[in-house]
Amino acid sequence: MQQPYVVIVILNTNRRDDTLECLSSLARSSYAHQKTIVLDNASTDGSVEAIQAAFPLVEILRLKSNTGYAGNNNVGIQAAIEQGADWVLVLNEDTVLDPECIAGLVAAGESDSRIGMVGPLVFHHNEPTVIQSAGGELGPNWEARHIGQNEDDTGQFALPRAVEWVSGCAILVRRTTIEQCGMLDERFFYYWEEVEWCLRIGRAGWRIQHVPSAKLWHKGVQRNYAPKPSVAYYTTRNRFLMLEKMNAPLRIQLGAWTQTLRTLITYSVHPKWRSLRANRDAQWRGIVDFLRRRWGQA
Repeated sequence: MQQPYVVIVILNTNRRDDTLECLSSLARSSYAHQKTIVLDNASTDGSVEAIQAAFPLVEILRLKSNTGYAGNNNVGIQAAIEQGADWVLVLNEDTVLDPECIAGLVAAGESDSRIGMVGPLVFHHNEPTVIQSAGGELGPNWEARHIGQNEDDTGQFALPRAVEWVSGCAILVRRTTIEQCGMLDERFFYYWEEVEWCLRIGRAGWRIQHVPSAKLWHKGVQRNYAPKPSVAYYTTRNRFLMLEKMNAPLRIQLGAWTQTLRTLITYSVHPKWRSLRANRDAQWRGIVDFLRRRWGQA
């Protein structure tokens, strides 16, 4: 019996070395029935030439415009579906996969026809035994939280289990799930788009599964991660978009507004946070653009 066909979609923007390392890890994968598509976002660092030279079987699609993590990856997802993928793996270019990662993800997904999305156990690349994400959950005010973040891996996440969302650095999605629920919402551009996608798919009746035996190391969002003002903008605007789109209860929406306004006031009046004034201004812009319905790239 033939394995399900997995098409891997990787978005690259001037990250030649990271993308090459990711592709090298995929070349060591034990899962045979797979293909990789690299979406190149107008790179000027020689990425395309280096990838073509090292991995001639990898398909490269040059993007005509930059529509963010959501829109750019949708180009690859659409191509994967057109090429007959049974599963689409949306993968960050700054990841390194265990050789058994894809096989483990597919096996978990194929074990139950109700599973629409699958995610691996994600570790910090610079701390290989420290967990970055063991799946995701929504907090009391619907803040997105990574389960197990910054915990040492002691086997506490041993068995596959249902979660509310999985890390956007590696999401395996069933083809029929995409056809029913749609692709990423391009209004988000980036940040919160994977959470909204997972929640939307979950509400449609599909299960979101975390598979701890499938392991991956991610270079982004290290323990000492300090968000830039651009991140503050998108996380602020897109959080409110997600709450609105998911019809969050009024108390949740009011709680999010209260929390955001409290942060803005703190950044404005407390000398300790004077260095974060740029983040404060970016959050204000995010609020204004949400209210004015300005989506996509800032």
